[in-house]
Amino acid sequence: MKTLILGATPNPSRYAFLAANKLVQYEHEIVNVGIKQGKVAGVEILPGTPEVENVDTVTLYLGPKHQPPYYEWLLGLAPRRIIFNPGTENPELAMLATKQGIATEIGCTLVMLSSGLY
Repeated sequence: MKTLILGATPNPSRYAFLAANKLVQYEHEIVNVGIKQGKVAGVEILPGTPEVENVDTVTLYLGPKHQPPYYEWLLGLAPRRIIFNPGTENPELAMLATKQGIATEIGCTLVMLSSGLY
């Protein structure tokens, strides 16, 4: 399963960094997208809205006020689900996703992985 991490960062004190490493540890393929340059879990952080195929899950680490420029791109990826990590909850994006048949979950990727619910 391929997981796209929106809000990826090379800062080891951030949850997006921890999630990227935990996803790789659990043998998930990741795509890092963010405004910071560098690598996380051995994977380059891509800027903007890169072309990505076969995304199963989008996990958000970007606050709601920064999400609107990504709406069209995220929905166009047609993931199976979008995970809204704590602090990223966005009813508008959740509604748009649901209308397109994309499942939405409010949860923590790290907890989901650790508890076998990912």
